[in-house]
Amino acid sequence: MASDTTVSFPPDIINHVKKQTAVYCGVDPTAPSLHLGNLLTLMGLLHFNVIGHRTIVLIGGATGLIGDPSGRNTERQPMSVTTIEHNVTALNQQLCRIFNNGLVYASRRGFVLTNELDNFLVMNNLEWFRKMTALEMLNNIGRYFRVGPMLMKDSVKLRMENEGGISFTEFSYQLLQAYDFWYLYNHHQCRIQLGGSDQWGNITAGIDLINKKKNHEMIDDKNIKDKLRDVFGITIPLLLTSTGEKFGKSTGNAIWLNENLTNVEKYLLMFTLLNAEEITQIMKTHVESPEKHYAQEKLASEITELVHGLQGLKKAQFATSILFDTPTKDMSGHDIIDAFANDSRCLTTVKRNDVLNCSIDRVAVVAGACKSRSEANKLIKSGGLYLNSKRIGDPQYQLQENDLVDGIVCIFRIGRSNYRLAQIVD
Repeated sequence: MASDTTVSFPPDIINHVKKQTAVYCGVDPTAPSLHLGNLLTLMGLLHFNVIGHRTIVLIGGATGLIGDPSGRNTERQPMSVTTIEHNVTALNQQLCRIFNNGLVYASRRGFVLTNELDNFLVMNNLEWFRKMTALEMLNNIGRYFRVGPMLMKDSVKLRMENEGGISFTEFSYQLLQAYDFWYLYNHHQCRIQLGGSDQWGNITAGIDLINKKKNHEMIDDKNIKDKLRDVFGITIPLLLTSTGEKFGKSTGNAIWLNENLTNVEKYLLMFTLLNAEEITQIMKTHVESPEKHYAQEKLASEITELVHGLQGLKKAQFATSILFDTPTKDMSGHDIIDAFANDSRCLTTVKRNDVLNCSIDRVAVVAGACKSRSEANKLIKSGGLYLNSKRIGDPQYQLQENDLVDGIVCIFRIGRSNYRLAQIVD
């Protein structure tokens, strides 16, 4: 079980991964998108994939309806079947994109790939749980568990100490995840489960179930029964905020903006496929001129390329150049809009008749750059409102056609780093 970015493993697992094996990690569909905490575990899976191992991401279409109590003080709010199904579809698509981009990214970083996507599989545990009756669950899973050890799991003990306790529904979660490991072991010869450090109890429950069931039941494929022996669990340290919360549960924490030198180096090791020598050189360059944020920018670009691909990186770099005062005369209006097309926080659409030849304080409100005309006027008087990188000094200035980039967009900046783009439509 890992506790830092530098780890050592027992000899048996080292010997096991010298030949091809199968490894999986799980993702619960509690949202239609993955978050940064998920990415850390997926990076571990990608490392296995690029060196030739079969990798499986298991989406918890069934377990997502139950709720994992790990790391929580309170019961999860139940989600509807419709919401879970929507999230499963969205995650499936996102995972395929990330691994497709990840393999291209790995190839560009010097990895010689032989399997491409043939060894990557996204599955949904609803596939087997929807066919299982309550009696089958009790007979095929429940009989192998003892309540005493279940109560000793950290996720259960924490909840039992709280006034609200833990429901039987969430108490049973470890049985379901354990069966996932058994199912993948039995049907897909999966020998390793990978997860965050808060999943250790669930992972060991799966290992225990496999060891008990394989001694009492027939493996579906009799030819491989003798070959399937030990199974392994690997945990990855959780990515935590400065307050000790998991990144998946907080907002406003972009790690590539972190000023802490040690953290940036650690994140480069965690979230990239750069080798140690490359990271050492990056940090050396960073130390020479830390005010240039070279390491943070490198981390941001590596993660962006990994998740969104090379085209996504180019689009993000273009968006960054817009937000850091690259002259708008050098840009295409359509490229500007395209760079922020999926970011409603920055881009808004306004009618041409509502802003053209109107005072700039009114336009700033319509574009969402300011909450009121009085706020806009205060900003103008203090020198804090910019249009296309130029400071506005006259509250009565009227927006003209030549203030629009290619006649379709203009960029407001409030203070040093608050931006709002207005797309002009007829």
